[in-house]
Amino acid sequence: MSLTGTQTRYTISEVEALTGLSQHTLRWYERIGLMPHVDRSHSGQRRFSDADLRWLSFVGKLRATGMSVADMVTYAELVREGEHTVDRRRELLERTRREVRARITELTDALAVLDFKIELYTGKAARQ
Repeated sequence: MSLTGTQTRYTISEVEALTGLSQHTLRWYERIGLMPHVDRSHSGQRRFSDADLRWLSFVGKLRATGMSVADMVTYAELVREGEHTVDRRRELLERTRREVRARITELTDALAVLDFKIELYTGKAARQ
């Protein structure tokens, strides 16, 4: 909210520049229900709010976890349904956190193998 009481609104082009998401992706998110209702101007142009940008940032974090689009849409639907879905939302996020932690463990193990091999080859090169 600005000092004048009006809320900042962004065009789809501005949101594309701010988020790195293509206009096609933004429209798709809206079509599949991942993006909550986006306001429209009198001419029908999408007008995104700061809250929409925060939501898109959160969705980006969910994508980075590897959460499926279907689960992200389910989460968005639960948010729209209201407070009585908090437990189900938490369960979905907790499951995703477990999956992320398991992947981190796998990657840490893989990194240790790479580090070992690099050290092995570095030692061989130094001896030659």
